Amino acid sequence: MSAQKSFKEIIKNSKKALLIGIGGGGDIVGTIPTADLLGMFGVECVFGGLPWERSVFDPVPGPRKFEETKNVRKLNDVVWYANKDSVTSTGVRFAESGFSEVYGQETLLVGIDSGPEAIAHGILDAAQTLGADLVIGIDVGGDVIAQGSEPGLMSPLADSIMTAAFARLENEITSIIGLFGFGSDGELTHKELESSMKLILQQGGVIGSWGITHDALKRLDEVIAVVPTEASRLPALYAKGEFEETTIRSGTRNVSLSMASTVTYYFSPKILYEKFSKLAKCVSNCKSLEEANQALHSLNIYTELDIERDKLK
Repeated sequence: MSAQKSFKEIIKNSKKALLIGIGGGGDIVGTIPTADLLGMFGVECVFGGLPWERSVFDPVPGPRKFEETKNVRKLNDVVWYANKDSVTSTGVRFAESGFSEVYGQETLLVGIDSGPEAIAHGILDAAQTLGADLVIGIDVGGDVIAQGSEPGLMSPLADSIMTAAFARLENEITSIIGLFGFGSDGELTHKELESSMKLILQQGGVIGSWGITHDALKRLDEVIAVVPTEASRLPALYAKGEFEETTIRSGTRNVSLSMASTVTYYFSPKILYEKFSKLAKCVSNCKSLEEANQALHSLNIYTELDIERDKLK
Protein backbone atom coordinates (compact mmCIF):
# COMPACT_ATOMS: atom_id res chain seq x y z
CA MET A 1 0.00 0.00 0.00
CA SER A 2 1.48 3.32 -1.02
CA ALA A 3 2.25 5.63 1.88
CA GLN A 4 1.00 8.49 -0.31
CA LYS A 5 -2.58 7.20 -0.42
CA SER A 6 -5.02 8.63 2.07
CA PHE A 7 -7.66 6.45 3.71
CA LYS A 8 -10.30 8.13 1.54
CA GLU A 9 -8.31 7.49 -1.65
CA ILE A 10 -7.86 3.83 -0.74
CA ILE A 11 -11.61 3.35 -0.40
CA LYS A 12 -12.51 5.43 -3.46
CA ASN A 13 -10.09 3.44 -5.63
CA SER A 14 -11.37 0.06 -4.43
CA LYS A 15 -14.02 -2.10 -6.08
CA LYS A 16 -14.11 -5.22 -3.92
CA ALA A 17 -12.80 -5.95 -0.42
CA LEU A 18 -12.11 -8.97 1.74
CA LEU A 19 -13.11 -8.17 5.34
CA ILE A 20 -11.60 -10.67 7.76
CA GLY A 21 -12.09 -10.92 11.51
CA ILE A 22 -8.52 -11.64 12.62
CA GLY A 23 -8.94 -12.59 16.28
CA GLY A 24 -11.20 -15.62 16.04
CA GLY A 25 -14.55 -16.11 17.75
CA GLY A 26 -17.04 -13.44 16.72
CA ASP A 27 -14.55 -10.97 15.23
CA ILE A 28 -16.28 -11.30 11.86
CA VAL A 29 -19.17 -9.37 13.45
CA GLY A 30 -16.79 -6.46 14.00
CA THR A 31 -16.41 -6.06 10.23
CA ILE A 32 -19.97 -4.76 9.86
CA PRO A 33 -19.28 -1.04 10.52
CA THR A 34 -16.42 -1.19 8.01
CA ALA A 35 -18.68 -2.81 5.42
CA ASP A 36 -21.15 0.01 6.06
CA LEU A 37 -18.43 2.56 5.25
CA LEU A 38 -17.25 0.73 2.14
CA GLY A 39 -20.83 0.34 0.96
CA MET A 40 -21.18 4.12 0.81
CA PHE A 41 -18.46 4.07 -1.86
CA GLY A 42 -19.98 1.15 -3.74
CA VAL A 43 -17.30 -1.33 -2.62
CA GLU A 44 -18.48 -4.94 -2.68
CA CYS A 45 -17.55 -6.94 0.43
CA VAL A 46 -16.67 -10.58 1.05
CA PHE A 47 -16.59 -11.49 4.75
CA GLY A 48 -14.44 -13.96 6.62
CA GLY A 49 -12.82 -14.92 9.90
CA LEU A 50 -10.75 -17.58 11.62
CA PRO A 51 -12.00 -21.13 12.35
CA TRP A 52 -11.35 -20.63 16.06
CA GLU A 53 -14.39 -20.53 18.30
CA ARG A 54 -14.18 -19.70 22.01
CA SER A 55 -13.81 -22.73 24.27
CA VAL A 56 -17.28 -22.19 25.72
CA PHE A 57 -18.58 -23.33 22.30
CA ASP A 58 -15.73 -25.52 21.03
CA PRO A 59 -13.90 -27.34 23.85
CA VAL A 60 -11.18 -28.59 21.48
CA PRO A 61 -8.16 -26.26 21.95
CA GLY A 62 -6.97 -24.09 19.07
CA PRO A 63 -8.35 -23.28 15.63
CA ARG A 64 -9.79 -25.99 13.43
CA LYS A 65 -7.87 -27.38 10.48
CA PHE A 66 -9.66 -28.10 7.20
CA GLU A 67 -9.94 -31.81 7.97
CA GLU A 68 -11.69 -30.89 11.24
CA THR A 69 -14.60 -29.21 9.45
CA LYS A 70 -17.80 -30.23 7.68
CA ASN A 71 -19.68 -28.48 4.85
CA VAL A 72 -16.62 -26.39 4.04
CA ARG A 73 -14.84 -26.33 0.67
CA LYS A 74 -11.34 -25.18 -0.18
CA LEU A 75 -10.53 -22.02 -2.06
CA ASN A 76 -6.88 -22.86 -1.35
CA ASP A 77 -4.92 -24.56 1.44
CA VAL A 78 -5.33 -21.54 3.75
CA VAL A 79 -8.71 -20.06 2.80
CA TRP A 80 -11.96 -22.04 2.66
CA TYR A 81 -15.53 -21.24 1.74
CA ALA A 82 -18.10 -21.55 4.52
CA ASN A 83 -21.89 -21.41 4.45
CA LYS A 84 -24.75 -21.43 6.94
CA ASP A 85 -24.29 -25.18 7.50
CA SER A 86 -20.51 -25.18 8.08
CA VAL A 87 -19.48 -26.74 11.39
CA THR A 88 -16.51 -28.38 13.05
CA SER A 89 -16.17 -32.16 12.82
CA THR A 90 -17.72 -32.30 16.32
CA GLY A 91 -20.74 -30.24 15.22
CA VAL A 92 -19.81 -26.80 16.56
CA ARG A 93 -21.09 -24.01 14.35
CA PHE A 94 -18.69 -21.29 13.24
CA ALA A 95 -19.50 -17.62 13.77
CA GLU A 96 -18.95 -17.29 10.02
CA SER A 97 -21.78 -19.80 9.46
CA GLY A 98 -24.26 -17.65 11.36
CA PHE A 99 -22.99 -14.60 9.51
CA SER A 100 -23.53 -16.44 6.22
CA GLU A 101 -27.09 -17.27 7.27
CA VAL A 102 -27.95 -13.62 7.90
CA TYR A 103 -26.21 -12.21 4.83
CA GLY A 104 -27.31 -15.00 2.48
CA GLN A 105 -23.82 -15.42 1.01
CA GLU A 106 -20.79 -17.61 1.53
CA THR A 107 -18.14 -16.43 3.97
CA LEU A 108 -14.46 -17.32 4.24
CA LEU A 109 -12.52 -19.21 6.88
CA VAL A 110 -8.81 -18.43 7.11
CA GLY A 111 -6.72 -21.22 8.61
CA ILE A 112 -3.79 -20.01 10.70
CA ASP A 113 -1.93 -23.24 11.39
CA SER A 114 0.73 -22.64 8.74
CA GLY A 115 2.36 -19.37 9.90
CA PRO A 116 2.26 -15.74 8.65
CA GLU A 117 4.05 -16.23 5.32
CA ALA A 118 1.76 -19.02 4.14
CA ILE A 119 -1.30 -17.17 5.47
CA ALA A 120 -0.35 -14.05 3.50
CA HIS A 121 0.05 -16.11 0.31
CA GLY A 122 -3.30 -17.79 0.92
CA ILE A 123 -5.17 -14.52 1.46
CA LEU A 124 -3.52 -12.94 -1.58
CA ASP A 125 -4.53 -15.90 -3.73
CA ALA A 126 -8.08 -15.66 -2.39
CA ALA A 127 -8.21 -11.94 -3.16
CA GLN A 128 -7.00 -12.56 -6.71
CA THR A 129 -9.42 -15.44 -7.22
CA LEU A 130 -12.35 -13.37 -5.97
CA GLY A 131 -11.31 -10.19 -7.78
CA ALA A 132 -10.70 -8.18 -4.60
CA ASP A 133 -8.31 -5.23 -4.59
CA LEU A 134 -8.48 -4.43 -0.86
CA VAL A 135 -8.04 -6.60 2.25
CA ILE A 136 -9.04 -5.37 5.71
CA GLY A 137 -8.49 -7.35 8.91
CA ILE A 138 -10.57 -6.42 11.95
CA ASP A 139 -9.70 -7.19 15.56
CA VAL A 140 -12.39 -6.73 18.21
CA GLY A 141 -11.25 -5.52 21.62
CA GLY A 142 -7.67 -4.37 21.16
CA ASP A 143 -5.17 -7.25 21.38
CA VAL A 144 -3.86 -6.26 17.98
CA ILE A 145 -2.21 -3.22 19.59
CA ALA A 146 -1.08 -4.94 22.78
CA GLN A 147 2.49 -4.25 23.91
CA GLY A 148 2.70 -7.60 25.68
CA SER A 149 3.08 -6.46 29.27
CA GLU A 150 -0.61 -5.81 29.99
CA PRO A 151 -1.80 -7.96 32.92
CA GLY A 152 -5.20 -8.67 31.34
CA LEU A 153 -3.86 -9.75 27.95
CA MET A 154 -5.35 -13.19 27.24
CA SER A 155 -5.59 -13.76 23.48
CA PRO A 156 -2.64 -12.26 21.56
CA LEU A 157 -1.68 -15.30 19.45
CA ALA A 158 -4.09 -15.03 16.54
CA ASP A 159 -3.76 -11.24 16.33
CA SER A 160 0.05 -11.42 16.32
CA ILE A 161 0.10 -14.03 13.56
CA MET A 162 -2.40 -12.09 11.45
CA THR A 163 -0.59 -8.77 11.94
CA ALA A 164 2.62 -10.39 10.69
CA ALA A 165 0.70 -11.86 7.74
CA PHE A 166 -0.90 -8.51 6.86
CA ALA A 167 2.49 -6.76 6.96
CA ARG A 168 3.61 -9.18 4.24
CA LEU A 169 0.31 -8.85 2.40
CA GLU A 170 0.63 -5.07 2.22
CA ASN A 171 3.59 -5.52 -0.15
CA GLU A 172 1.30 -7.17 -2.70
CA ILE A 173 -2.19 -5.68 -2.27
CA THR A 174 -3.73 -2.71 -0.48
CA SER A 175 -4.21 -3.91 3.11
CA ILE A 176 -5.47 -2.36 6.34
CA ILE A 177 -5.84 -3.56 9.94
CA GLY A 178 -8.74 -2.22 11.98
CA LEU A 179 -9.61 -2.23 15.67
CA PHE A 180 -13.29 -2.23 16.63
CA GLY A 181 -14.74 -2.24 20.14
CA PHE A 182 -12.05 -0.40 22.10
CA GLY A 183 -11.66 -2.51 25.27
CA SER A 184 -14.85 -4.50 24.70
CA ASP A 185 -13.18 -7.89 25.26
CA GLY A 186 -12.23 -7.02 28.84
CA GLU A 187 -8.51 -7.61 28.30
CA LEU A 188 -6.68 -4.31 27.79
CA THR A 189 -7.84 -1.31 29.80
CA HIS A 190 -8.66 1.98 28.13
CA LYS A 191 -5.51 3.47 29.66
CA GLU A 192 -3.40 0.68 28.16
CA LEU A 193 -5.10 1.03 24.78
CA GLU A 194 -4.60 4.79 24.80
CA SER A 195 -0.91 4.27 25.59
CA SER A 196 -0.54 2.01 22.56
CA MET A 197 -2.57 4.33 20.34
CA LYS A 198 -0.34 7.26 21.25
CA LEU A 199 2.78 5.36 20.19
CA ILE A 200 1.19 4.27 16.91
CA LEU A 201 -0.05 7.80 16.21
CA GLN A 202 3.47 9.11 16.70
CA GLN A 203 4.64 6.72 13.97
CA GLY A 204 1.88 7.78 11.58
CA GLY A 205 0.30 4.36 11.76
CA VAL A 206 -3.34 5.41 12.29
CA ILE A 207 -4.83 6.18 8.88
CA GLY A 208 -8.50 6.76 9.73
CA SER A 209 -11.54 5.90 11.83
CA TRP A 210 -15.27 5.29 11.46
CA GLY A 211 -18.20 4.98 13.85
CA ILE A 212 -21.48 3.05 13.93
CA THR A 213 -24.29 4.45 11.77
CA HIS A 214 -27.97 3.57 12.25
CA ASP A 215 -27.74 1.24 9.24
CA ALA A 216 -24.70 -0.55 10.68
CA LEU A 217 -26.37 -0.82 14.08
CA LYS A 218 -29.43 -2.46 12.53
CA ARG A 219 -27.21 -4.98 10.75
CA LEU A 220 -25.21 -5.62 13.92
CA ASP A 221 -28.42 -6.42 15.77
CA GLU A 222 -29.49 -8.85 13.03
CA VAL A 223 -26.19 -10.73 13.11
CA ILE A 224 -25.76 -10.71 16.89
CA ALA A 225 -29.20 -12.35 17.19
CA VAL A 226 -27.72 -15.36 15.36
CA VAL A 227 -23.99 -15.24 16.15
CA PRO A 228 -23.14 -15.54 19.87
CA THR A 229 -20.52 -12.92 20.68
CA GLU A 230 -19.88 -10.75 23.72
CA ALA A 231 -17.02 -8.50 22.61
CA SER A 232 -18.74 -7.48 19.36
CA ARG A 233 -22.15 -7.16 21.01
CA LEU A 234 -21.18 -4.66 23.69
CA PRO A 235 -20.26 -1.75 21.35
CA ALA A 236 -23.65 -2.13 19.68
CA LEU A 237 -25.39 -1.96 23.06
CA TYR A 238 -23.35 1.09 24.05
CA ALA A 239 -24.29 2.73 20.73
CA LYS A 240 -27.90 2.45 21.90
CA GLY A 241 -27.06 4.07 25.23
CA GLU A 242 -27.64 0.94 27.29
CA PHE A 243 -24.61 0.87 29.63
CA GLU A 244 -20.96 1.68 30.24
CA GLU A 245 -19.82 -0.98 32.75
CA THR A 246 -20.47 -4.72 32.62
CA THR A 247 -18.82 -8.13 32.82
CA ILE A 248 -18.29 -10.86 30.23
CA ARG A 249 -16.96 -14.44 30.08
CA SER A 250 -19.32 -15.60 32.86
CA GLY A 251 -18.41 -12.63 35.04
CA THR A 252 -14.64 -13.21 34.91
CA ARG A 253 -13.79 -10.01 33.03
CA ASN A 254 -14.84 -6.46 33.75
CA VAL A 255 -15.52 -4.25 30.76
CA SER A 256 -15.62 -0.47 30.62
CA LEU A 257 -17.00 1.09 27.46
CA SER A 258 -16.91 4.59 26.01
CA MET A 259 -17.69 6.27 22.69
CA ALA A 260 -14.27 5.07 21.58
CA SER A 261 -15.68 1.53 21.79
CA THR A 262 -18.12 2.30 18.95
CA VAL A 263 -15.35 3.45 16.60
CA THR A 264 -13.21 1.37 14.25
CA TYR A 265 -9.62 2.64 14.06
CA TYR A 266 -7.60 1.76 10.97
CA PHE A 267 -3.86 1.14 10.82
CA SER A 268 -1.17 0.60 8.24
CA PRO A 269 -0.15 -3.05 8.80
CA LYS A 270 3.43 -2.33 7.83
CA ILE A 271 3.82 0.55 10.30
CA LEU A 272 2.01 -1.43 12.99
CA TYR A 273 4.43 -4.30 12.41
CA GLU A 274 7.69 -2.44 11.81
CA LYS A 275 7.33 0.41 14.30
CA PHE A 276 5.21 -1.03 17.10
CA SER A 277 4.26 -4.69 17.43
CA LYS A 278 7.03 -6.74 19.00
CA LEU A 279 4.52 -9.58 19.33
CA ALA A 280 3.98 -9.73 15.57
CA LYS A 281 7.72 -9.56 14.95
CA CYS A 282 8.23 -12.39 17.43
CA VAL A 283 6.01 -14.76 15.42
CA SER A 284 6.77 -13.42 11.94
CA ASN A 285 9.05 -16.21 10.76
CA CYS A 286 7.23 -19.06 12.48
CA LYS A 287 5.99 -21.85 10.23
CA SER A 288 3.17 -23.12 12.42
CA LEU A 289 0.73 -22.13 15.12
CA GLU A 290 2.64 -24.21 17.65
CA GLU A 291 5.92 -22.52 16.79
CA ALA A 292 4.28 -19.09 17.09
CA ASN A 293 2.84 -20.03 20.47
CA GLN A 294 6.26 -21.10 21.71
CA ALA A 295 7.77 -17.87 20.35
CA LEU A 296 5.36 -15.79 22.46
CA HIS A 297 6.36 -17.88 25.49
CA SER A 298 9.85 -16.45 25.01
CA LEU A 299 8.29 -13.06 25.81
CA ASN A 300 6.61 -14.58 28.89
CA ILE A 301 3.22 -14.28 27.23
CA TYR A 302 0.42 -16.72 28.06
CA THR A 303 -1.87 -17.15 25.05
CA GLU A 304 -5.43 -18.15 24.27
CA LEU A 305 -4.12 -21.54 23.12
CA ASP A 306 -2.48 -22.08 26.53
CA ILE A 307 -5.71 -21.07 28.27
CA GLU A 308 -7.77 -23.54 26.23
CA ARG A 309 -5.30 -26.37 26.79
CA ASP A 310 -5.21 -25.72 30.52
CA LYS A 311 -9.00 -25.54 30.63
CA LEU A 312 -9.25 -28.92 28.88
CA LYS A 313 -6.89 -30.46 31.44
